[in-house]
Amino acid sequence: MKHAAIAAALAFATIATGAHAADAPKKQMEKCYGVSKAGQNDCAAGPGTSCAATSTRDYQGDAWTLVDKGTCTTIKTPKGFGSLAPVKR
Repeated sequence: MKHAAIAAALAFATIATGAHAADAPKKQMEKCYGVSKAGQNDCAAGPGTSCAATSTRDYQGDAWTLVDKGTCTTIKTPKGFGSLAPVKR
């Protein structure tokens, strides 16, 4: 009987935790160009590339990475600040 009670409590805790996580607001993100290291971009890395992880150089201006909304233009790199649109670098 004890095992059934423990199993029921664990099942309830799992369901409750899952429901809570689903109800949590999703973090808003934005595309930020020119801030990723080579091969670490999320997408858009220029002509001849397919998408994620295809940037060929650090801080490539036509490759973006998702960052927390409102933070992109405050991210400083050795080549300047992040941009909400592709930049020439």
